[in-house]
Amino acid sequence: MFLGTSAIRDAALTALTRAYRSQGLTAAAVDVPDEDWAARSQAALRAVRVGRIIVAPPWDVPDHPGPDDAVVTIQPSMGFGTGHHETTRLCLALLQAIDCRGGRVLDLGTGSGVLALAAAALGAESAVGIDFDPAAVENALENLALNPRLARAATIHFTIADLRPEPAHVPGLHPALADIVLANLTGALLVSAAADLTAHAGPGASMILSGFQHHEAAAVLAAFAGGTDLVARRAEGDWEGVLLTARTDALRSRPCTR
Repeated sequence: MFLGTSAIRDAALTALTRAYRSQGLTAAAVDVPDEDWAARSQAALRAVRVGRIIVAPPWDVPDHPGPDDAVVTIQPSMGFGTGHHETTRLCLALLQAIDCRGGRVLDLGTGSGVLALAAAALGAESAVGIDFDPAAVENALENLALNPRLARAATIHFTIADLRPEPAHVPGLHPALADIVLANLTGALLVSAAADLTAHAGPGASMILSGFQHHEAAAVLAAFAGGTDLVARRAEGDWEGVLLTARTDALRSRPCTR
């Protein structure tokens, strides 16, 4: 068992010793060098294609992409989203089912920033990626720097925030409602945050949701039923993704204004 700090290690050692002392088992702590196993495992990752979009680590960016290819470079790190998980691919596929050109994008739980960057690659005018995890936002900012062409073509911000408690004070968030809302979260988070997500979608806006499994789909769709219409539903493996359209007559009690 690998433990990150000496305090956690000592507590685990004490617990194991007490639990198995009567059985004659002993436990000892061993300090081992940090071999950066995460980096070594990620080094084997290769580019992933989803339709027109190619998500590639820096060492596998295509030399000669096709004229219609949208390439996004992502440095694998702690931020979720390299294109290798089904939910990311579902979101990337659904992004290509809408017209992103000129759109204002809000990406909740942005992780590596891959979805916000992909939307920019598909022509979005601006994108704001939000995550409460500082490590994820750090990774997203690193990936923004790896995609200078996208940074020149669109206004892209990544920031540490939780949209729910202070929706009007998120740095970089456009005062207008979003044209495209992206949320690759867990099923439980989507259900609990449905009203907040819908409140930030302009009338007729596209909402792309994923991160939930088949058995959670009914609850997720029910949570958004009051303010959206289902346009498309896709599945890959155990996971699902949906494309919704915000109703033009839906009441939004918490609009994004400053």
